[in-house]
Amino acid sequence: MIIERLSQEHSNIEKLLAILERELEVFDRGDRPDYEVIRAIISYFEVYTEVYHHPQEELVFAKLRTRDPCAAAKIGDLAQEHRGGVERLRGVAQAVDSVLADREVLRRNVDAVVRDFITRERRHMQTEDRDLFPAALKALKPQDWTEIASALTARKDPLFSDVTEERFDVLRQHILLLEQEAEAERR
Repeated sequence: MIIERLSQEHSNIEKLLAILERELEVFDRGDRPDYEVIRAIISYFEVYTEVYHHPQEELVFAKLRTRDPCAAAKIGDLAQEHRGGVERLRGVAQAVDSVLADREVLRRNVDAVVRDFITRERRHMQTEDRDLFPAALKALKPQDWTEIASALTARKDPLFSDVTEERFDVLRQHILLLEQEAEAERR
């Protein structure tokens, strides 16, 4: 089901936001975060969320707008929200590049840019999970889902599938390590 896949992708994205948040805490303490992991997260957002995830949500939203304009109006301008996320991500990438290039940049400014991205991405996904997905499940007809499915790419998530792209290997290993650490703490 399309909504189940989008919800799973939100769970995956949340894992990345949590890792980015941990790396930001390392940076805020004055230590050196894992910039390879941070760059991989940025790349993931640029590649997967922008090219595959968001267009799928926008197809669902377009059908919802036709079937239930009131529900769609409550959600707002989804495409604009996604464009705002792209701009915030670009700001994160620029802040990281500035730090790595040893440019004069205030630590609190880097923190503010990255923290704003994390907070707003989480808020955006909560809105979709709370409003868009249930409204779509309620309003869309079987032929709508068929049309959406036929327009979607069969591309698997390059990070959270068994066919991972090489450039995400470091990030995938980092996620697995964090999950193992969390499991060990629970015992």
